[in-house]
Amino acid sequence: MSEVLLSSSCTEQELLARIALSFLPAVGPVLTRALVGHCGSAEAVFREKRSLLARIPGLGARRVAKAFSEPVFPLAERELAFIRRHRITPIFFTDALYPQRLIHCHDAPALLYSKGSIDYNAGRFVALVGTRHATDYGASCVETLVAGLAPYGVCVVSGLAYGIDIRAHQSALDQGLSTIGVTAHGLDRIYPPAHRGTAKKMIACGGLLTEYPSGTQPDRENFPSRNRIVAGISDAVVVVEAAEKGGALITADLANGYDRDVFAVPGRVGDLRSMGCNRLIREHKAALITSAEDLVWLMGWNDDKPETKRKAQQIQLFPELNPEQQRIVDVLRQMGESGQDAIAFHSGVTLSRISGVLLELELNGVLKLLPGKRYRLN
Repeated sequence: MSEVLLSSSCTEQELLARIALSFLPAVGPVLTRALVGHCGSAEAVFREKRSLLARIPGLGARRVAKAFSEPVFPLAERELAFIRRHRITPIFFTDALYPQRLIHCHDAPALLYSKGSIDYNAGRFVALVGTRHATDYGASCVETLVAGLAPYGVCVVSGLAYGIDIRAHQSALDQGLSTIGVTAHGLDRIYPPAHRGTAKKMIACGGLLTEYPSGTQPDRENFPSRNRIVAGISDAVVVVEAAEKGGALITADLANGYDRDVFAVPGRVGDLRSMGCNRLIREHKAALITSAEDLVWLMGWNDDKPETKRKAQQIQLFPELNPEQQRIVDVLRQMGESGQDAIAFHSGVTLSRISGVLLELELNGVLKLLPGKRYRLN
């Protein structure tokens, strides 16, 4: 296997089965995760008796019969050959590489395809979204926001679309920041084609991410699904110019549902391309920001000063850390920041104990609780 596929940490047959699962008709991400959780692996799903699979809540005999009525392994073999040729990394929801922010979302994709060089579990991720028909005001707001966020090393997330999206990606590249484009199609194409040059630069400084296999067209129904990934992998979502209806507002609603921080840049009263932002603010679905400093303050990132970093470097001097606490500190020292489930998984502390141990460390000043229920060393 090529080096890029080894990052999935599984055998070739298991990888093939994971891809095959994504092609099963009538089985979406939620049921795919249920199948793997019941059987233990993707390979085991295809070995299990259908009568037993039918007992899994949400499946049933009729759905199982439909799901396994078509041969999916030939499709999986073609996709495997494609990702090998193009150095694309498949990321299954059980992989350590899987975005830990996203995995906590109930409808998170079971399988993602990633191209580029990005650690989805390190650093801060901010999504910038908005209208495809950006004005000079909106473009200027994006550039100013990204420039203000540059000292904090954020990764800028968006959807590679016209307007606010592409300006967010380009501004990130101009500032030397990583940026991720989440696509509503397979990675055998770039849509719109005019953004192919920017996408190539992004692969060298960030990457492209999708749940769709090669050959998938950028059909209208794919964009709302794409938006849930934009919201799910981010710590915060910022809406810059949006009409009363559109994908940016869908992303904001999804982010609120995922317990993410949502912000909006206000616009002029009566401006059709700012009505969505103004409504989000009016209905308390987004906090008003006028600068990067507002976002940094509201996210609690403004205390990330040199003296704070020196404290983090001295964590090993804290006395009286029991073995469970020490394992958690070691995990966070390596990961930077992470959610509760990921900390439990990597530290070996049981789910029944993890909340209590994290609270003890927080009260002792060892950890800091961040927005989105994530933790980092203090």
